[in-house]
Amino acid sequence: MSALNLVGMLPSEMEDLAVELGASRYRGRQLATWIYRKGVVDLDAMTDLPKDFRAALASRVVATLPEVERETPSQDGSRKLVFRLDDGARVSSVVMPDDGRVTLCLSTQVGCGYACAFCLTGTMGLARNLTAGEILGQVLQAKMRLGDVGGHIGAPDVQQSWESRITHVVMMGMGEPLANYAEVVKTLRILTDAKLGLGYSPRRITVSTVGLVTGIEKLGRENLKVNLAISLHAASDEVRSRLMPVNRAWNLAALMEAVRRYPLAPRQRVFFEYVLLDGVNDTPEDAQRLARLLRNVRAKVNLIPFNDWPGSDFRRPPLARILAFQSILLEAGITTTVRWSKGEDIGAACGQLKEAVA
Repeated sequence: MSALNLVGMLPSEMEDLAVELGASRYRGRQLATWIYRKGVVDLDAMTDLPKDFRAALASRVVATLPEVERETPSQDGSRKLVFRLDDGARVSSVVMPDDGRVTLCLSTQVGCGYACAFCLTGTMGLARNLTAGEILGQVLQAKMRLGDVGGHIGAPDVQQSWESRITHVVMMGMGEPLANYAEVVKTLRILTDAKLGLGYSPRRITVSTVGLVTGIEKLGRENLKVNLAISLHAASDEVRSRLMPVNRAWNLAALMEAVRRYPLAPRQRVFFEYVLLDGVNDTPEDAQRLARLLRNVRAKVNLIPFNDWPGSDFRRPPLARILAFQSILLEAGITTTVRWSKGEDIGAACGQLKEAVA
């Protein structure tokens, strides 16, 4: 049986562990500070912890991060990190700098079991869920490469490889976050812990889902206040069921009912991701249906022109049709942006993530 990994433990769990080992809860808080606030996972480097406590820890637990097997830069400034996990599986994260912010896109599963027709990741099937440690490990590794750890951001002795610190986190990489519910929620609690975790504002974290209604309802009851993004991609059940098999379990009426119940803070909106596919969901009538669907919803629509991948049967619509679609939504009073995906040249754009499982 493998040793328990400190990375991915809640600070409260570290406190409990410290007590089990005969130390005070304070030592557990120090441990969380070293890992999540300072980005240190070497127990020997945690110099303010007593040596006997560190020795006791080493006999019970490990503190490890997933290995960065490959790091590929894009011409647009983004970077794709491919992680090799302990069992040989691989997942990807993407770091995307844009207009003063740096967004980290995380994976939550190895592969994905929802088989959306336009998504390369869906062709992998689902291998397994990631642990909270494997999800947070992506964050900590990216922060280390950025120099975004330990309060030393921008210090002269830190070699920074990207433009600035990681400002936003989105769970939009490989996998369906709400199908790995317990580990994702645990990750969110650590990401948003302002005292002993990574200290991100919930408003800077977004969880994306293909539309798992029960998961949306549960997430709304967690009081995490993170942003919700819905992978919508069609405004009729006929088209959505063809593109996204999940719609056969939870149709648009059920999905929108759950979205309307999701608790939002003042000025917070639900994001709707809509991949535009030539001749499939990109007509003026589709845009009008979408506008009606989102009536009375605090919504922002991100239109994503399709990102091609080998073997796909879909194409990106012409630019004029993309802009016409956006214009109809804007005229209906719906905030709508065209999101040109980062990292398309390195297979890191939306819908392009796929890695060999082993």
